[in-house]
Amino acid sequence: MKFLADECCDTGLVASLRAGGHDVLYVLEKKAGVSDDEVLYDAYKEGRILLTEDKDFGELVYRLKKPSKGIILIRIDVRERHMKWARLKKLIENYQERLPGHFVVVDTQKFRFRSLLFLL
Repeated sequence: MKFLADECCDTGLVASLRAGGHDVLYVLEKKAGVSDDEVLYDAYKEGRILLTEDKDFGELVYRLKKPSKGIILIRIDVRERHMKWARLKKLIENYQERLPGHFVVVDTQKFRFRSLLFLL
């Protein structure tokens, strides 16, 4: 699967995705400091699911109606960061086909899917 990892994403999470065979571009490696708008646009134009820990992307896609292929928002406290990869891996294994066209919130207990109805 193709992802664009926002610069706020844990480096270990990016490495785990890559080790799992996923195509991952990492903003921190290519365009550190770029705006959220540009990150979202880059993910969309390249057909990548955006992986982030920044809830501001919800405003961009829902209030401002910016297009997106899909977004995964990791909402796991820093004290439980060891759970990030396990939760993301489970999400991909069980729901890979549902990721495009959805804003998915991942926490330690559940996955919440919200449709991106205006997906272009």
